Amino acid sequence: MEEFTRTSGSEAEMPAASPGGESPASTDLRERIIDVLRTCYDPEIPVNIYDLGLIYDIEITPEGGVTVRMTLTAPGCPVAFSLPAEVEAKLRSLEGVAEARVELVWDPPWTPDRMSETARLQLGWW
Repeated sequence: MEEFTRTSGSEAEMPAASPGGESPASTDLRERIIDVLRTCYDPEIPVNIYDLGLIYDIEITPEGGVTVRMTLTAPGCPVAFSLPAEVEAKLRSLEGVAEARVELVWDPPWTPDRMSETARLQLGWW
């Protein structure tokens, strides 16, 4: 499982590279996964879910299994069923992904502190 890193200042916690390193194929797949995650948006906030800080973990197995652990901005979010399904479908469409699973988690709760600097700039919160 990935570890998280907190960068200095107001940047959000983001999944960090695995401590043991990754193969070039796995690194390429991780980058493509992040690119796909950046095409998914919370309908109430015009920022993608990755920069919004909703992605807590990305796990890739050597066989191409991908598990994404994510949260929503609030437990009562109206997209609690549709957004994870959208993410899962987009992950499955990636070459090199044999299986995709999205786990919705609530701990730790999401806060605006998890947003990236890019997201803060997009929302004018800088």
